Amino acid sequence: MGSSAQVGRRAGLLGLLTFLLTSAVAWANCADDRVDLRGDWGQARFSVELADDPETRSRGLMFRENLPLSAGMLFAYERPQRVAFWMRNTPIALDMIFADETGVVQRIHENAVPFDETSIEGGDGIQYVLEINGGLAARMGIEVGSEMRHPSIGDVAVWACE
Repeated sequence: MGSSAQVGRRAGLLGLLTFLLTSAVAWANCADDRVDLRGDWGQARFSVELADDPETRSRGLMFRENLPLSAGMLFAYERPQRVAFWMRNTPIALDMIFADETGVVQRIHENAVPFDETSIEGGDGIQYVLEINGGLAARMGIEVGSEMRHPSIGDVAVWACE
């Protein structure tokens, strides 16, 4: 039998190990309300609202006064296409991360200006657009070539859900 200090340390280590294993498992799983990004810069996870039909894509983040730092909106289209966005009725600056059908980031538009109606082109062959707080992509180091993971990307994803 060990001393109470040894028992306490073992319990603490067991708790830490359980937390780490649970965290690793949670990181490996995908969910409709999360997007993961990875690249040479590291990894990031965002809680997202999914805009996957014409109505939700049309409204986007309009009229939102704020957006939590680890949150965003994922626009998912049925097929790759040319996309363009604007900031009509959107009072917060946003970064727009444009990805192809495999989830590879093709373009990043940083700090879209609130209320600006100028068209922001994502380019051809875009199927997913992640909107996050303006300036966050640069601060995190997210760059073209980064990989996105979400259940809607499906079987062709370069970083597939497990």
